[in-house]
Amino acid sequence: MEPMITTTNDITLITLQNCPSELTFTADVFQKISGFGVNVDMISLAPTHGAFTSISFTICDNDLDKILAFTSDLHDNSNIKTIVSSGNCKISVYDQGMKDTPGVAAKVFAAAAKSDTDIRIITTSEVDISLLVTAADFDQTLSEIEKCLK
Repeated sequence: MEPMITTTNDITLITLQNCPSELTFTADVFQKISGFGVNVDMISLAPTHGAFTSISFTICDNDLDKILAFTSDLHDNSNIKTIVSSGNCKISVYDQGMKDTPGVAAKVFAAAAKSDTDIRIITTSEVDISLLVTAADFDQTLSEIEKCLK
């Protein structure tokens, strides 16, 4: 069975730097975001650096205005720095057989490297690899990934 590739456009990546490393802080952040009616897709938590970490997550570009006041408030009341990057695209490779097939991620990453892609974030599971890329890199990256998986 050939892997299934799906894509999503108009994605904003938000990174919160200098966050407290306690999981209660992370839970509170996502609880507040859900309270704004915003769906979060990709989530990546950086390894703890002392008492601090960074949290990156994606939302639909159309939802950015719903949480800008929240991220501004975080910045104003703490040392948390917010980095926002909109207009990105997600390429996801799904294959149930991936969990028993070494090297799929290596192929996908090599394909993205071949097109010199600006990768914003990567998330994975046993059966899924998702890359967030800039809109400018999307077409070429998708083409390279499709070629490498045939």
